[in-house]
Amino acid sequence: MNMTSRKLWDFPGGLHLDDHKSISNTLAVKPAEFPCQLVLPLSQHIGNTAIPCVQVGEHVLKGQRIARCDGYVSAPVHAPTSGTVTAIDEQPVPHPSGLSAACITIDVDGKDEWIEHAGCDDCTALDASELRNKIREAGIVGLGGAGFPSYIKLNPGASGHVDTLILNGAECEPYITCDDMLMRERADEIINGMRIMQHALQATDCIIGIEDNKVEAFATLRNAIGDAQDIQLVRIPTRYPAGGEKQLIYTLTGKQVPSHGLPLDVGIVCHNVGTAAAIYRAIVHGEPLLSRIVTLTGSGIPQPRNLEVLFGTSIKELLAQVHADTDTLGKLIMGGPMMGFEVSHMDAPVIKTTNCLLAQHQRDVEKPQAAIPCIRCGDCATVCPALLLPQQLYWYAQSREFDRVQDYHLFDCIECGCCSYVCPSQIPLVQYYRFAKTEIWQQERDKQKSDAARQRHESRLERLEREKQEKKERHARKAAALKKKDDTGNDKTVDPKKAAIMAALERVQNKKQQAHIEPKNIDHLTEAQQQEIDEADARRAAAHKQDQESSS
Repeated sequence: MNMTSRKLWDFPGGLHLDDHKSISNTLAVKPAEFPCQLVLPLSQHIGNTAIPCVQVGEHVLKGQRIARCDGYVSAPVHAPTSGTVTAIDEQPVPHPSGLSAACITIDVDGKDEWIEHAGCDDCTALDASELRNKIREAGIVGLGGAGFPSYIKLNPGASGHVDTLILNGAECEPYITCDDMLMRERADEIINGMRIMQHALQATDCIIGIEDNKVEAFATLRNAIGDAQDIQLVRIPTRYPAGGEKQLIYTLTGKQVPSHGLPLDVGIVCHNVGTAAAIYRAIVHGEPLLSRIVTLTGSGIPQPRNLEVLFGTSIKELLAQVHADTDTLGKLIMGGPMMGFEVSHMDAPVIKTTNCLLAQHQRDVEKPQAAIPCIRCGDCATVCPALLLPQQLYWYAQSREFDRVQDYHLFDCIECGCCSYVCPSQIPLVQYYRFAKTEIWQQERDKQKSDAARQRHESRLERLEREKQEKKERHARKAAALKKKDDTGNDKTVDPKKAAIMAALERVQNKKQQAHIEPKNIDHLTEAQQQEIDEADARRAAAHKQDQESSS
């Protein structure tokens, strides 16, 4: 391992917080008890909701795909164990809105019977495209909390070039220790997963960033890396939000990800250590993402610890396994105290992005204070790690001036909550920023729909005008074909009806001449019959002569 000291850069803002991590990281990770039922949301990731590919009553095996991707930015869902599909309907899900969403319910049979699956011992035998496809089919998303489909971040594109792969082991938010325990107990899986990602990206350098308060995890990773010279294990100062993607990249490399840009724009890709371990399991063992380590902590939990939990396990059932009394809980947060959100349904399930359940006892829940007007102290700007002006963002978000709020780089906000934490006026600043982002996204969707409708309308008008012009041109050509010139060169227009009749008579006469058709039934005529025929022929001849004279 390259033990050369690495220069670190100091990102702006941030907070030094009590980490409360020793509450839950003293016990080894153990598997959670098998639930009787699993409720699996079809959307456990950023992007399009997965589409069910099983039916109610169908028996499924562990690892079987039960919902497929819908589009490029999407991820499949797999059965975490064997059982029978009993429902595909709306169920409560862990989401800030508290709303229900489409889920697949599986009654567990207790057999834990796997589908046939096999891995690959040598990932270098697979090209980058094959690796990405396997990672996609395994349903792996970012396990640091964002839930972005991992295979996309492993595709630099035709014009992209990756110099550095960074694994994020900072885990900077208070209370959360799932990554810490993963690094302590499964360091080999993390390093092997990093090698797979390095091969997919063809990255030359690899860096693992870990906060300096994780002594045991650092030592374990260092042993797992061994003598490798292309992986650097770097301690970074413990400061929130050191684990933010842009903040970690700047701390380790001094490179700044541009506004509205991606780490790939500066030749860097950043993944969570949990994602690396999941990729190792997918490629080497052929196992899709079925479970994750979840931190259960807080004053409302008598036995805080980390459990390996199957996706779809209800939060209520999980809390019971750590002897939490749900009747005495004052607040339950999914995630950490800074960026997590309050869970409104105890029946909601654990999903891929559930890294922590923070349960507070009723006696420890502080009554929220009413917000008062901003006193313009500037503390929010001082602690902002993105160098934004939170005060300005708040004013424009509050007044719904969404064009102005974007002028102040709203979408560079990582919603870390530092500004809300230090605000002496108790203003829930991050809530205003989330509201503004949601409104802007909705306006953009409405605009796209409006533009599409306008384009359809304009295309219809163009088609009708084109058909009208083509019809006009056809009529003009027909009219021109019916014009003839007299001896003086003046144009005279033939009556269209007469011209059509004459043309039809000429066609009939020509056909008769070509076929040499002889008149029938003209033998043995009486004098009266012959006289009638002669008179009819005379009238036709006179009419034909008159038509020729009138048209000449």
